[in-house]
This record gives sequence, structure tokens and C-alpha cells, in this order.
Amino acid sequence: MRITNIRINGIDNPAGFLYEKLIFSWNVRDTASKRQTNAVIEVSDSRDFKTILCKKEGPDLKQGGERLDMDLRPRTTYFYRIAVEGDVRDRAVSDICTFETGKMDECWDADWISTEKEDTFHSVMTKSFSVSKKIRRARLYAAGVGLFEAYINGKKLGEEYLAPYVNNYEKNIQVMTFPLDGILRENGGNTLELLLGKGWYMGTFGLEMQKENYGDRMAAIAELHLEYEDGTHECICTDKSWKYYGSDIEESGIYFGEILNRMLWEKKENPHRPVQVLEHPENGEGTRNLAKSHLTDRISLKVLAKERIPVQEVLRTPAGETVLDMGQNFAGYLEFRADFLKGTKVVLDFGEILQGGNFYNKNYREAKSQFVYVSNGCKETVRAHFTFFGFRYVRVTGWPGACKKEDFTGRVLYSDLRRIGYITTGNEKINRLYKNTVWGLKSNFIDMPTDCPQRSERLGWTGDAQVFAPTASYHMDTRAFFHKFVKDLRDEQQYLEGGVPNYLPNIGHKEDVGSVWGDIATFLPDTLYTYYGNLDEMEYCYPLMKDWVDYIDRKDSMRGNRQYLFNFGFHFGDWLALDGPTESSFKGSTDDDYIASVYYYRSAQIVRKMAQRLGKQEDSEHYLALEEKIKRAVLHEFFTPGGRLAVDTQAAYVIALKFGLYVDRDKTIEQFKIRLKKDCNKIKCGFVGAPLLCTVLAEAGMYETAYDFLFQEGFPGWLYSVDLGATTIWERWNSVLPDGTISDTGMNSLNHYAYGSVMEFVYAYVAGIRPMEPGFRKAVIAPHPDIRLGSLECLYDSVNGLYVSKWSIEENGTFKVHIEVPFGCEAEACLPGYPGGKQLLGAGSYDFAYQPEKDLRKPYHSKTTLSRIARDEKAMEVLGRYAPAIAGMAASGDPEMGANTLEDISKMGYLPFEPEQLKKAIEEISELKVVDK
Repeated sequence: MRITNIRINGIDNPAGFLYEKLIFSWNVRDTASKRQTNAVIEVSDSRDFKTILCKKEGPDLKQGGERLDMDLRPRTTYFYRIAVEGDVRDRAVSDICTFETGKMDECWDADWISTEKEDTFHSVMTKSFSVSKKIRRARLYAAGVGLFEAYINGKKLGEEYLAPYVNNYEKNIQVMTFPLDGILRENGGNTLELLLGKGWYMGTFGLEMQKENYGDRMAAIAELHLEYEDGTHECICTDKSWKYYGSDIEESGIYFGEILNRMLWEKKENPHRPVQVLEHPENGEGTRNLAKSHLTDRISLKVLAKERIPVQEVLRTPAGETVLDMGQNFAGYLEFRADFLKGTKVVLDFGEILQGGNFYNKNYREAKSQFVYVSNGCKETVRAHFTFFGFRYVRVTGWPGACKKEDFTGRVLYSDLRRIGYITTGNEKINRLYKNTVWGLKSNFIDMPTDCPQRSERLGWTGDAQVFAPTASYHMDTRAFFHKFVKDLRDEQQYLEGGVPNYLPNIGHKEDVGSVWGDIATFLPDTLYTYYGNLDEMEYCYPLMKDWVDYIDRKDSMRGNRQYLFNFGFHFGDWLALDGPTESSFKGSTDDDYIASVYYYRSAQIVRKMAQRLGKQEDSEHYLALEEKIKRAVLHEFFTPGGRLAVDTQAAYVIALKFGLYVDRDKTIEQFKIRLKKDCNKIKCGFVGAPLLCTVLAEAGMYETAYDFLFQEGFPGWLYSVDLGATTIWERWNSVLPDGTISDTGMNSLNHYAYGSVMEFVYAYVAGIRPMEPGFRKAVIAPHPDIRLGSLECLYDSVNGLYVSKWSIEENGTFKVHIEVPFGCEAEACLPGYPGGKQLLGAGSYDFAYQPEKDLRKPYHSKTTLSRIARDEKAMEVLGRYAPAIAGMAASGDPEMGANTLEDISKMGYLPFEPEQLKKAIEEISELKVVDK
């Protein structure tokens, strides 16, 4: 037995975090036991556990999340371990893990310090000090606005970038904790330095391209706490004794990029000057929002350079420029080794795509996205400090001599999330699509879930995060990451009296509130509960959820004539759908009020269910009544008396079926099928419908149709971008045209993750791993294979342990399945055409090999569409023998005809075919076996 994945609040050995609650989680591996008979959590303030501060024991401790209540002290390291006993008398004790508090509510002796007002350059705050005694423990607690990096004796502390991240500066500024054990010089001199940058605090940022949104002076605050072996304590604080000087960063900005000029002070005086102490920063001009009361222990995960990407090719473009192709679109920076003559200037420009073989980044809009380096003749490794770039291509200007691939390394930045989902299939295009969705997450999970990492936006658009959260939570352990986003949402919601903005940071507290985007307030917590099953976290989320629904209810009631519909205000609707006035229109044709009201219904339902789980009976009854009133209003307004949905669009049917809002489910499904046929089985929906499309089709039992959409290669389709070489997910279905031309520079990102939500369908229905109980303590494993995929292997390391679903369709027709169920869990296995039916599996590993009732090698039948038949030479040969005219129509590629099934065509008496001949064709086609995937 082995205990793994030990976390507190979803974080590995957290240091300096804000612990509203302590939730311990772990997994058990390598054991013959199926369930736990006892578990023990012990916490101590010493590694030898001589003193046990807190202990919790029992057979029912939850490995997916067990809360401990204990009093914590500021600036303290705690040690903990977990012991588990299994039902076959095996036992394991975990490695010793740690968590560490920050300053908590401890008063600050340090002051905010800055430069003199006229010194607007990027500065370094510095303090020299001596240590004359043996150090037992050393910690630096520091914050900066906008961004900062800390150095001891010239060496950067920690591996984080862009600290202290995205803050709601009017409420809180995160404090970083840096362990300094073994770093300081004992019996000698030391220098502590804080390098400052503009960041989100004062750099140009936001849709309005405003600068100095929260202040106009870079500043820092820090306390270095030294605990000596003799029991004494010393605190070195930022105060008037500190000095500052100008750094070599000439300019920086999230959108701008960075200029690192080692010659900046070559002919200028750069003396060490006394800092200015900001005595009343909450009131001072240009230094607002810096009250010490705003300082808080961190909540953001670390942002790390988690991967290295080598240059794939050095290109010489038709324009005569040197361009690096990284082979992958990602977010981060480019690192290079400088060994240049003094005064050498190297300029790096970043882009996502080439046009006519030349460098291009006009779709970045106002984002300059440039890194400039000026050498002073010294050798060094060069990188940006206070910005990041979204890119695949880099134009290099000014490089001495020829650029070589090995001169550069791409460093991939994203929050320190643990990868938990892996999928590999027998289809390389689907594999590439899957990778693209993972890269979309990595690129846009830099402290907050952004829409894109490259252009002058990079905002936490709530609608994008809402639709992608389930897929994200299959890919990565998102507990801590989304916990921070929930806090950011809640902080902003309180300014808007319950409203939830379209994006964060919501500079100026704009009251732009709409459905789907605002519904992240309920949908995101519901996702977190589904995937992690922790009610303590739901208590944390509940005010956000409740106040959003109350906001809509209140606005509705203020009209006097209460309608129980969200049919007021602006809504984005089915954004970027293809069924609008034109295919390039921003909005589709699905009625905005219908979408908003359906989401209002679902949000009320989510709050009702959560109130019930949390024991808030009065709330539960209130929201049940509201939910029923909204449902009646929606059915009255948007459904006919006969039960038909009157809003005839793909997105309308998708959300009606997904959220169970209809008069007659079967009738709605039939309407949906008709709509899809009218649309020639092509995607017409946008941000509302497309992320849910395949999942809803699967939930309606239309697995083959879901696969049809997944495998579509032409525009619009998920594989269209793959065929054009995409390595991430695009904002628009046709962000790039077939000839390689970018379609629209005004709003066109090649690294958006919203449409990557299709992978929820692959995890949940193709692999078939989905929860029966929150947190996957009990799961369904019900794969739905398709010969076009051939095989699939899915590993999902849930909060309760690793599930595996691996299947393949063998050449002889055997269906092989390998299933793994984690310790302490159960899975209901529902295998296609399995003679034994459903099985309840306990923890363990299982293998099945059988001949299904339906031969999975035979994909065709009377309800197969003509367009699918047209892609199979053998099927076309059969059709040509019996019904040549129909074969000709199939070969023509006519989308309207191709949307018809063979059965549909058999009923079209006006077409030139012999019914008996077509019947024979259908029978023979139905017996065709596809072996070569």
C-alpha cells in the first residue's frame, strides 16, 4: 500500500496561503485492499511529531477531502502525515508533508516604500544587513505593486513569475512567502533587493486600454523574519532605511512587453537614494489601495515556467526576416543566452501565425508584445521579467550572426496545476485535437482563466471559463485554481450588489451583467462539487451562487410586472454562432431572452440543490418555488401549447435538453434531429451551444451523430483547424481560412479554449468515465466505441483516485476493455453489447474481451447519412452497383442531400432509383466491415 497525491486545499505542501479551512486529501495505490477500514491524520509543529497538535481518526475519513479544525499561528510550519489501513490488513503511512502559514492577521511593522514621485523608472528597492548568529528559520513576506521579484545576494528567490498576480487591489493584495533557509550568509553581509514592475496594477490593461488603473507608483512592502538558534528573533522591514536605484528595465507591461536595457544607465547618474515611505497610502495621491489592511496571505497558485520548448525551425521569410518556429502555440517567454558586443540590440516580436510565409501579429490589436534586449557586453541568460507572450512564431531582429535553434528555449508559463487527465486514441487527428485543448488550458490558466494570452485583452471572461470548467477539471486538478477565481468573482460581485461581471478584472466596476457569463456564479461551483464533492468548499461558494440568482430575481421584481424571465439587459447570447444574419456576425439567431431565461432556471435549480445539501432548508424551499415559476414562464413564453420548442435553433435544443427544460423530452429530441438535418448536420451554434453539443447528443442516445460532429473536417468542425495545422483551439470556427489567411484581425485569437469543451464528451462518453456521486467516489464507466476511433485509452486521476478506461475494436470483432477502479471507490460498468449487462465493480483492475451483440466493425445501417457513406470507397462501390444515381449524388458532396440517411432516401419516391435495389444496397452496406481505422 502506498499513499500518494497528498494535498491541502488541493495544493502540494502549501506555504503562506490563506487557509479559510483545512481540507486534507490523499489517494491510496498499490494495494490488494478495496476499501479503507481506518485512517488517521496527524498534525504537529515538529518533524519528529513529538507533539500532536491535531488528530482525526476513523474508518469514514474521506480521502477526497477531509476537513480538520485547528487553531493556526502566524508564520509557522506544520507537519502532517496520513495513515491508512485496508480491508486485507495492509497499512501505510505517508511521507511527512508540510503546510505553512503566512502572516495571517498579524500586524505589519513594515511600511510601503516607493521612489520619489519624479522617479518613474522601474526601480530596485535594496537593503544590506548582516547576520551574526546561527539561523534556525528565515522567511521573507513580501508584496509589490504591480509585480515584483525578490533577490538575495543577487539570486532570485523562488521559481515564481508575475507575483503577486491578479489582485482586487481595492480589497486585497497577496503576500508571498519565501523560505530563506540555507540561503543567507551567516556571519557576513547580505543584500535583499526587490525589483518592481508595472503589471496589472499600473500598466496599460483592459478593453479601454487604460493605464494606471489602480495607482501610478510602483511600491513594495516586506518583512524578513529571522529566528535564531538562541531563541531570539529579528525582523528586517521595509522602512526609511532602505534605498533604491533604477533597474535595467526601461519599460514593461502585460500588453506592451518589456525592454531590458543593460545600457540604460550608461551615461546617467543612478545613485542609491533613500526611499519614500508611503505613510498613508490608502489616501495618498497615486498610491491608493495600498492600505496595510488590504494585505492578505496568498490565494493564487504559483505561476511557474513548467515546460521547455525547443525551437523547431529557423525560417528565412520571403520578406528577408528571421523567424523562429516553436512548433507549438503557447504562453510564456523566450529565453536565450547572450554573449554579445556592448550595445548590441536584439528585438523579439511574437506572433501566432505566418501570412504568405511572413511574420504577422496584427490580430494582437494594440498589444505590442515585444521584447527588447540591449547588451552591455556581459554574458548572461536573458528573459522577460514582468510580462508574458502568447505565440508560436518569433521574429528576431538584430541578432549578431546567424540564429541557431539551440540559441533559444521557449518557457511555458501557467499556474501550478497537476495534470490528471490523459487520452490517447487510434485516430491521430483526434489526438491532436485533444492536445490542442490541453494547450488551450495551459496558455490561459495564468492565475486567472483568460480568454486569450496574446492580444490586448487577456481578461478573465466568465462565459469562457463557465463552459470550459468541466473539461478543465478532467484535464487538471482545478480545485485551488478555481477557488481563487471564486474569490475574485465574489469580491467583485459585492460591488455590483449581486451581479457578476462579464470579465475580471472589472476595472471601474462596470455594471455590465448578462446571462451565461454571469451564470458562472452557479455553474462553476456546481462543476467543483461534481468533480471534487466537497461541501466545505460549497459553503464558501454559496454566497456567490445565492446572490447571483437573487440579483436576477430582484431586477425582475423591480419592473413591477414580474415575469420570472431574464428578458432584460444585454446578453451575449450564442456568441459567434454561425446562424446569425451572416456567418461572421457576432451573435447567432437563438433568442437572447430564451437563453438567458433557461440559464436563470438552471441557476435557480443549482442553488436549490446546493441549499438542500448544505442543510439550508428554508433557502431550498424558496428556490424550489422560484425554479418552478421560472419553468412555467419559460414553457409559456417559448413553447407552443402542443409542447414544441418555438425557438428553432441548435443552441435552443441543446440547452433545453441539457437542463431538462421542455414539455416532452422525446418531442424535443425529434425537433432537434430535424433541426440538425435542416442544418445539413453542420455546426451552427456558438459559445452557448457548441461546447455542450456532443455531450447533449450523447445524453440523448445519439452517439453516432456526436461522433459525426467530432470527426467533421470541413468548416465548421473541430478537425477543420487541426487540418490547417492548429496546435491550440481557435476563437472562431474559421479563424483561419483554407488558404491559410487569417479571417478577421478585429477579434481573432488562435488560442481560445471555449470550443475545446468538446473533450468533456470524449472523457464522459467516449471513454465513458463520469461521476455517479460527487467527487467520483462512485463512477460510471460506460464507453461508447466507434470504429472511426478504433481504440482509446483514458486515465483520469480523480480526487478519489485513478480511473482507467481502455478499449479497442480488434480485427476479428472482439471488443477489449480494460478498467481500473481506485481504492475506496466503485464503478458501474456498462459495456456495449456485453452479455452480462451492467456490473458493479469494486476497487481493482478488470479485463473484458467479448463479441458484442452488434458487430462494432460494421458501422453502417439504414440511418447512416449519405455524407458518411460518401467517405467510404467500399460503401460507395456497393451503392454505385445498386443505385448509381444516389451514388452520384453522394459523390457530389451536396450538403443538403448528404444530410439524409439511407432510410430517408428510400422514402423519396421522386428520386431515380429502384426501391428493391436500394434496399439490397442498404443490406449489403450494413454488412461491410471496417478493419483499417
